[in-house]
Amino acid sequence: MLKNGIARSLRASAYARPAFQRAFQPKVVLPAISQRFASTEGGAKEGKIHQVIGAVVDVKFDTDALPAILNALNTTNGDNKLVLEVAQHMGENVVRCIAMDGTEGLVRGKKVTDTGAPITIPVGPATLGRIMNVTGDPIDERGPIKTDKYAPIHADAPLFVDQSTSAEVLVTGIKVVDLLAPYARGGKIGLFGGAGVGKTVFIQELINNIAKAHGGFSVFTGVGERTREGNDLYHEMQETGVINLDGESKVALVFGQMNEPPGARARVALTGSPSEEKNNPYPAVWHLPARDQCATAFDTLAPTASAIAV
Repeated sequence: MLKNGIARSLRASAYARPAFQRAFQPKVVLPAISQRFASTEGGAKEGKIHQVIGAVVDVKFDTDALPAILNALNTTNGDNKLVLEVAQHMGENVVRCIAMDGTEGLVRGKKVTDTGAPITIPVGPATLGRIMNVTGDPIDERGPIKTDKYAPIHADAPLFVDQSTSAEVLVTGIKVVDLLAPYARGGKIGLFGGAGVGKTVFIQELINNIAKAHGGFSVFTGVGERTREGNDLYHEMQETGVINLDGESKVALVFGQMNEPPGARARVALTGSPSEEKNNPYPAVWHLPARDQCATAFDTLAPTASAIAV
């Protein structure tokens, strides 16, 4: 009886194994971000501003062919371009969006155009030495960024087959770190401390060491940073040679400062991420100070935009 029971179990396992293997094929895992939030129909879509609630803007379309969640919508506010990001489908052909800039002066009925894609920013070597905002526009008064390479700020996680399986140490050149708390290459490190204890100074030293000792590149993303701190950081990097206005620089800067709207501060962290990835094949490190400002920005948006896709 025991033998027959084991035989039946083995046969059941043999039948179940192919089904188990099929269940974990890549084709049946969760679809990509662009597929999960895809709109029902393709083509460019145009709508009109229906309601403005601070940094939250509702846009109404004439048909039920709505733009996908996380898509970027373009409109104008006076003489300035304004980018909106779709956060929620509200029903009755209305989508709720997060403004990436100020909405003062924005009126109902203003024309809005769907770009058909998430916010895209310039990437690659042309961004080194430049300062960008959340939408990838240069804010350093040095003209446009001359590149034909662009990447969306929203992307799916890399496949396991594309990730390195070897554990490597990122040599920072800071003795106390490399000896007592070494950093893993490809990992994430959090530095916790109060105001004025030296977190940004530590990051500056890390950027300088990576650039000069290892020939690597860095992306500094300032979330909710003070304008004075960002200005001082930029000039200090010029003095140390990390930023060379006439030659090759070793760092790209992305800022969503504390005077920016909450939408910009909530998304600027994602703007720095593709900049780091697309600067490869060089070794690159992404520095994100003031991560708590991201949470503060989301808290500001929470009362009017309850379902923000992250």
